[in-house]
Amino acid sequence: MTAPSSVPPVVRVVIPTYDEADNALPMCDAVLAQLSAHGWDGHVLIVDDNSPDGTGEIVAGAAARNPRIGVLRRTGKDGLGVAYRDGFRRALREGADAVCQMDCDFSHRPEDLAALAQLVLDGRADVAIGSRYVPGGGTSDWSRIRLVLSRIGAAWCRMVLGVRVRDISGGFKAWAPAALTVAVDQAHSAGFAFQAEATFLASRAGYRAVEVPITFQERAAGESKMSPRITIEGAWRLVALRWAHRGGR
Repeated sequence: MTAPSSVPPVVRVVIPTYDEADNALPMCDAVLAQLSAHGWDGHVLIVDDNSPDGTGEIVAGAAARNPRIGVLRRTGKDGLGVAYRDGFRRALREGADAVCQMDCDFSHRPEDLAALAQLVLDGRADVAIGSRYVPGGGTSDWSRIRLVLSRIGAAWCRMVLGVRVRDISGGFKAWAPAALTVAVDQAHSAGFAFQAEATFLASRAGYRAVEVPITFQERAAGESKMSPRITIEGAWRLVALRWAHRGGR
């Protein structure tokens, strides 16, 4: 638990959505419950890419009733990385002491969120990563072929980017403001490759990345946004990113 203070830490949780009408409000409630349990000044920001299923409208209604819920309604779907950067910039402007990111589909368990944020708040990490690939981490209900392909993809990311983080492409993280600012200001990726690029940029700048074991679960409702095409495109995009950032350390 965070040491008692007259001013509780400000924790912002940024969650991008596209067609997550069934999951958005339950996720907001679950995340806020975890933040409240630790006595933090916690808020959730949903960044919605004009979902056809009305996710943005649903969250906007909840935000009107609950000041701890925010919604950033974008005009179109132009990439996960773009959505995250917009949400992160808002969280940084609001003076967050820790900025967290996670998926809306409950593949990332809200119960694991506090452990990541605490590492950042305590100064033990600049980027705390919920990792599937460190001892104690794993996945639930994945086929063997999917697990093998995922591990190959993680190894490819480490090789191309030259970092030791085992789950660099994972999307469950907590950030210190300084490390996040570097990632937001320097990242090029519009899509899923942003996940790896952001951590790479922070690590290259000397910020500490710490991995915490989690179990990645299958989504509870809705359809996955991932596809083989996106996975392959992201893998080759990393090569372009490494070349684009070749001038750094």
